[in-house]
Formats: sequence, C-alpha cells, structure tokens
Amino acid sequence: MTEIRPEATFIARLLERIRQALDWLGGVFYGMFFYDALLMFRRERADLEQLFVLISFGDLIGVPILPPYYSLRLLPYVVPQIAGWKRRMLREKDLTDLVA
Repeated sequence: MTEIRPEATFIARLLERIRQALDWLGGVFYGMFFYDALLMFRRERADLEQLFVLISFGDLIGVPILPPYYSLRLLPYVVPQIAGWKRRMLREKDLTDLVA
C-alpha cells in the first residue's frame, strides 16, 4: 500500500484553485470585452434574417417583392422560421421597442 504524501494533496488542491481562478478570470474578461459585441452580432443577424425572409416571402403578409419562382426555390430552407417571423412582423410595435 502506498502512502499519500501531504505535499501531493496540497499541490493538487493548489492547482485546482489556480484552475478555478483562471476560469473565473476568463469569464470576467469575456464579459468585459466580448459579451456586448456578441449580443450586438446576434441582434444584427436576427435583423438580417428577418429582412431576408421579408424580401423572399413578403407575399405571405401582403408585400409582393420577388417573383414566386425564387420564393418557391427558397421555401424548404425558410419553412421552420415562418411562424415566428409572421408573429414578429405582425406584432404591434411601440417606440420603446425601437430604443431597446
């Protein structure tokens, strides 16, 4: 039977605490430098997707823009997004929605 040296457990605990501190510090730096940019990019992507669906399938809400041929070619890729898109487009908007 091998004997566990107290120095080995101390070093293991110390290394674990250092790893936890580095993880915490990485989270702090992520929040300081990247979180706002990530939110901005996500909002921008959602806006661009919404515009794309409006241009290609605007006739679903009465805005004919593209000929139906191109809409039908894109339909399989957009079907999962149509229900949420209709809800977002037909929702009443307030001035506070534009500010946020």
